[in-house]
Amino acid sequence: MVIIILALIIPGTRKPLAIFVNKILSFSPSVTSEDERAQIASYEWVLEKNNTDRVEFSKYQGKVVIINFWATWCPPCIAEMPSFQKLYEDYNDKVDFFFVSNEDHQTVRNFMERKNFTLPAFRPKSAIPEPLNSNTLPTTYLLDKKGNIVIEKVGSAAWDSEKMRKTLDDLLGE
Repeated sequence: MVIIILALIIPGTRKPLAIFVNKILSFSPSVTSEDERAQIASYEWVLEKNNTDRVEFSKYQGKVVIINFWATWCPPCIAEMPSFQKLYEDYNDKVDFFFVSNEDHQTVRNFMERKNFTLPAFRPKSAIPEPLNSNTLPTTYLLDKKGNIVIEKVGSAAWDSEKMRKTLDDLLGE
């Protein structure tokens, strides 16, 4: 017990310990029942990729989309990234992924390179459409082709689960 308390007090061990605990406690996200699903208010949202590439979110209307709000300093965000990487490797040609951070591109790029992640990172350049505007990191949304929020998960989760893959396959088949 003393070792755990010391690990939490020492700044250099606090973040790795928090990431480890989040990984252990992460479960597959739950699907929202169809009658309780909110719908994205608008696809009018501008994002930026790589400091210069303007991305119009409206191009992704009618597609299955995963949007993850995260930060490089957030232990729960970091904890779920490896499971997102596995999911992205298998679904990036079928599902559109948006990893959205307010941090500068160089900070995000350095983080991604250091961790060997190939996830597509973006910065918001206009107001985030309702009801996607969460103040908690990480927050992840899975949108179906009609813009319904099938999953809204606050906190870390195990995204590379069989349950999640089945959900994606079902949405892609609609």
